[in-house]
Amino acid sequence: MTRFVNFFGLKAIALSAALSMTAGLALAGDNNVSTGQILDALKPKPATRGLSAGPQADPTVQAKESTFLNTVRNRSTRSLSTGERDQIAELAATKPNIDLEIQFDYNSANIAKTSVSSVQALGKALSDPSLKGSTFVVAGHTDAVGGEEYNQGLSERRADTIKKYLVQNYGLTGTDLVTVGYGKTKLKDTANGTDPINRRVQVVNMDTKSASK
Repeated sequence: MTRFVNFFGLKAIALSAALSMTAGLALAGDNNVSTGQILDALKPKPATRGLSAGPQADPTVQAKESTFLNTVRNRSTRSLSTGERDQIAELAATKPNIDLEIQFDYNSANIAKTSVSSVQALGKALSDPSLKGSTFVVAGHTDAVGGEEYNQGLSERRADTIKKYLVQNYGLTGTDLVTVGYGKTKLKDTANGTDPINRRVQVVNMDTKSASK
């Protein structure tokens, strides 16, 4: 009888361990996003009307933004100056954006297999008719391991990898994708600079038009 109880006790423990491992694997894939989530994040905000309408975009400011975007639109990622990268970040902070935890192989610009579905979702979202005509910034980020110069170059290569994938697989126009790298200067987890979540890609809809309501 004791052997019988011990046998089934061990089976129960093994089953519990297997379930725990399965739950862990499920959680590991939770960082992937859907096309719908990306679309919701990147769609221009509706224009409001009436007395309750908020401040409208200044046409002069819009013109300056468009002029600046045109100066970086056809530029190589590595040619951007520190000032231009900072200006892109400043503009991006006010635009519809999404921070995608697209993982890359360590010390590489190769997209990790676990993140391919997120990049595919991004491609479907950016080629959706509702975002047609927009200019998008694709910003690469690294973790804090390594020197600044190396990480800067790595983040630029990662942004370029995403752009190349989108152009080749989803027919997006290269001039509508502005790539920029920030190295380890804008960590997502500043308390743990080596965490893989810092190796990510931010996508911003730089279009200044508002969706009609």
